[in-house]
Amino acid sequence: MKRFTAIVPCYNEEETVPIFYDEMIKNDPFFRENDLELELLFIDDGSTDSTVTKIRELHDRDERVHLISFSRNFGKEAAMYAGLQNAKGEYVVIMDVDLQDPPSLLPEMFEGLKEGYDSVATRRVNRKGEPPIRSFFARRFYRIMRKISQTEMMDGARDYRLMTRQMVDAILSMGEYNRFTKGIFGWVGFKTKWLEFENVDRSAGTTKWSFWKLFKYSIEGITAFSTAPLVISSVVGVFFCFLAFLMVVFIIVRKALFGDPVDGWPSLVCIILFISGVQFFCTGILGQYMAKTYMEVKSRPIYLKNEKNCF
Repeated sequence: MKRFTAIVPCYNEEETVPIFYDEMIKNDPFFRENDLELELLFIDDGSTDSTVTKIRELHDRDERVHLISFSRNFGKEAAMYAGLQNAKGEYVVIMDVDLQDPPSLLPEMFEGLKEGYDSVATRRVNRKGEPPIRSFFARRFYRIMRKISQTEMMDGARDYRLMTRQMVDAILSMGEYNRFTKGIFGWVGFKTKWLEFENVDRSAGTTKWSFWKLFKYSIEGITAFSTAPLVISSVVGVFFCFLAFLMVVFIIVRKALFGDPVDGWPSLVCIILFISGVQFFCTGILGQYMAKTYMEVKSRPIYLKNEKNCF
């Protein structure tokens, strides 16, 4: 019998944990038919509600339920990494506890592995129920990433992915502190099958991803898997150097032909402010990459476990 581990990150999900568990155990016939032993590995990301209590109650009822609790909130990326580190299964799947990653897809995903794929990934074919502004920027982000990055980045891709042990070990070999798992999935390669499904609303509760958090997450992804912003800042710098040279020539010619009129200072101030803004923008890009390097060099742990809550 082979083990099938489901990694379930949780942050203030006391309402959804029991609902998720009930939906997962509906797949028990599938696990028995394929001679699989289910392991439910909940990763509590420093919840402040009764999420841990709910998971403990499930563990008392079902020994297949396990818990790793963080000492504080480290973010979903850290939770997924902790899950991959502690998963014991030959097959490993990452799922959201809010049921936006339908457990009913697991049999079809497992069939993909039996066909010879190393992973079966999912993507939403629509963003029904999302705010329009959020959907717009999400699509722009994936379009930009496909152009500036060498990794595979599918529009609407979810973290919901079933993987073989070989792919899990490859992901764990990338121990970087600044993690962007969607990019890591593409970077490690391996043969991947994509499944499409309609967007599903949360079973309960509210999303923990605000627009600002998603924006910061997108910056994380761009700086983690592309150096294009650095190239752009260099090109902009060369362009303005060339423009400055042309302006010097223009001023010399104007002085020689027409003297040195003093009008035009408002436009000069606007030009100075514009170029200064571009300089600060390019410096900010450099600062983002330097900040990532700084965090990597410090080699802090990606997460800390609260050992008393680990089964």
